[in-house]
Amino acid sequence: MLTKDRAICLRVVDYSETSQVVTLFGRLGGKIRAIAKGSKRPKSAFEGPLEPLSFGDIVFSGFNKDTLATLTEFGPQPVRGELRRNLAALQCALLAAELLDLLTEEYDPHVDLFDHFVQFLLDIEEGKAGPERRDILIRLILLQFVLLHEVGLRPMLSACANCKRAFALDGREIYFSVSANGLICRDCEMSFPDKIQLSPKAAQCLADIKQLAQASEATLDEIEQVLIRHFTHILGRPPKMAKHVFSA
Repeated sequence: MLTKDRAICLRVVDYSETSQVVTLFGRLGGKIRAIAKGSKRPKSAFEGPLEPLSFGDIVFSGFNKDTLATLTEFGPQPVRGELRRNLAALQCALLAAELLDLLTEEYDPHVDLFDHFVQFLLDIEEGKAGPERRDILIRLILLQFVLLHEVGLRPMLSACANCKRAFALDGREIYFSVSANGLICRDCEMSFPDKIQLSPKAAQCLADIKQLAQASEATLDEIEQVLIRHFTHILGRPPKMAKHVFSA
């Protein structure tokens, strides 16, 4: 049976001289691992090899978690030149794709997450984020919060994750702990050896993400480091693309 969907290509691995194994994130079908037979041939049905971060309409068969699906059609919107010329944008997009691949299950749809990811790619491809890395980081952080919410792994940020008291956000010491799964107050921090102290600006932005729009690039870097720390705890290892985001 053939299934139609709209999908983003998260990952591509060469399978043979002419074929590829691709990981796609479908809007209606969720994550799909499929073989694209003959995709590297000059006259293939895919108009050339598939690329990560491309997205478009797909047709596939073999709806089964135990085996690879077979991709029969993919009409992608190619990765635009703006993204390739902006290293910070490209690295952030590849990190987002890696996290989606690692944190979602096959054939488990997340329509809102798909729509947010497509909009994220469109924004940085079309130059809406501008050349500034700061604007790209804001979009990446917001997308990561959507991802964590969708998969049920968002840390507690509205109050102390330990004692549940609300934060005053008046300059008092606030920490983040992966073992506590969120922000912790000064009274509780001694119980969590893995905690890291946050700057007042970073703490305010994490507790109220609306403040991200006014955050400096240094504050956004600090927040992204916190999120990478959280993802590392969840995955048991750092995301491979994380170091490239900060080097960019």
